[in-house]
Amino acid sequence: MELDRLDRDIIAALVDDARQTYADIGQQVGLSASAVKRRVDRLRETGAITGFSARVSPQALGWTTEAYVELFCQGKTKPSDIALAVARFPEVVAAATITGEADALLHIRATDVRHVERVIERIAAMAFVVRTKSSIVLSRLVDTPPGAAVAQPRNESTASG
Repeated sequence: MELDRLDRDIIAALVDDARQTYADIGQQVGLSASAVKRRVDRLRETGAITGFSARVSPQALGWTTEAYVELFCQGKTKPSDIALAVARFPEVVAAATITGEADALLHIRATDVRHVERVIERIAAMAFVVRTKSSIVLSRLVDTPPGAAVAQPRNESTASG
């Protein structure tokens, strides 16, 4: 899927505020509201835009504690099996296969450290998990909204000045 400058500008505007009107976005990117709508419809049809959602503060939900958990799995556990198993836990907000010794990395959000501990205990009890290694987040240093980095790529040759 090939995106031109206008597509990227529209996506960046939507990432910034998905509730703004097509007319508002059109003013930002130099298109009419109907042209923006056609492009957004096409971006949705091609899968470049996968949906719209609200970003809710985890603190508002009481999920103020977060941890990263490395999973070490037995044998040749398939990534799809890991994904299926950990997706059952609402506390697992992200999961990825990674390089290095661990097979996967989970991002967990919970109400407190005891809640994190209970989640890790349940995950560690799964048949394919050999062991886990966890780290509790003390404070976030950078917190880029999902999609923001993709919508506004940096030109490395001009980024350093």
